[in-house]
Amino acid sequence: MSKDQGRGASSPQLMRRANRQALLRLALRGAAFTAADAMAATGLTRATVLGVCAELVSAGWLEQVDGAPAGGSAQRGRPARRYALRSAAAVLAGVDAGEHTLTARVADLCGRTLATVHHPIDQAEPDPSADRTAMVTALIDRVLARAGVPGTPRVLTVVGVPAPVDQHGRSPHDDDFWQRMNPGFVDALGTVPQDGNPGAGPGSPTQRAAAGGAVLVENDANLAAIAEHAGGIGPHVATLMMGERFGAGLIVDGRLLRGASGGAGEMRFLDVALDDERGADGVAALARRWSLEALAGDGALDDGAGVAARSELARISPKRITAVDVFAAADRGDELARAVMDRIGDRLARISVILASLLGVETVVVAGAIADAVEPVLERARTRIPALTGPPHPRLVASMHGSEVVVRGAIELALARLREDPLEYLDQG
Repeated sequence: MSKDQGRGASSPQLMRRANRQALLRLALRGAAFTAADAMAATGLTRATVLGVCAELVSAGWLEQVDGAPAGGSAQRGRPARRYALRSAAAVLAGVDAGEHTLTARVADLCGRTLATVHHPIDQAEPDPSADRTAMVTALIDRVLARAGVPGTPRVLTVVGVPAPVDQHGRSPHDDDFWQRMNPGFVDALGTVPQDGNPGAGPGSPTQRAAAGGAVLVENDANLAAIAEHAGGIGPHVATLMMGERFGAGLIVDGRLLRGASGGAGEMRFLDVALDDERGADGVAALARRWSLEALAGDGALDDGAGVAARSELARISPKRITAVDVFAAADRGDELARAVMDRIGDRLARISVILASLLGVETVVVAGAIADAVEPVLERARTRIPALTGPPHPRLVASMHGSEVVVRGAIELALARLREDPLEYLDQG
């Protein structure tokens, strides 16, 4: 708040809060600053800056630091006091609550990773998703312990789920899978809204846990898109999660698209657009399904020379074939596996053309655990796109974040919300 704005504040309390907010936003940029730096950035007077900084130091959110700024010239006389965010004063948590694996990460207030923990879900259980809330709660406790910060305030937790998420952090009831994946995390990990305001979306701090700060629940593909965007991929990008189902996080004009009930990026339209009742199946499902169909001799790959019989996939139990097996076999020259990968590449090309034509995205990022091995599929898709549409053609790339793209995006979202409205989370009053 500038000096002129300060004169229009309705009360000293509001002015004081605005001044704290301004200085915390400056501190959350990460660099140490002097009173002169703060005055230039916020428009506050020197006396106000020094007074508010003293309050924030006393509260534990700022600290005075020694040393001259990097690259600064020598100064005469007494050096100016410099302040910096006390990054260890609290932590942020991110959770990827995937179908098969849970991942939790804890970071400091500057976003530096302190610890990451993975927890595979035993699919042999009668209902492996029955205790997801208990598993996520326990995993957060584990990652905090591993980071050595179990008693440090956790001011914000972001949970990513493979389901659309509405403005209240809940998933639609018209799909049993969505309900299993998001069994009310925002209620289980948080309490009722602080002020009764549901907020404008999952990015709004609607729930505050009794001991763990605010809780946000977001779609996993959206978090993957946030991670890619934070890495500088560009302002028009679709990030595809390619597991059992295709799901997309969509950023257009630098903004995440959400849609009604958080449904933007759900790919069920592919069932119709691709003339395939299971068109939204992801890479894992497609690799398994098309391999089994070919091995069963449906004729699609029968060249009279026994392609199926020669395939190394024929030596794997049909119940155990995975996309990893198919990709590995294709890499070793297996004809059947290569044909399956070509079909997946063709489908990816069509999906990319649809997204580019409909939304104007320039880049399609393939993300998730499969990203490390997906380059042959991308190459096939790249060669197919010119035959499907004219330029400009979307650029296809694999995510550099591998299986941790969702939890990385969760921390990025937590940082963005903290920087946007520090006092909502740091509760400075």
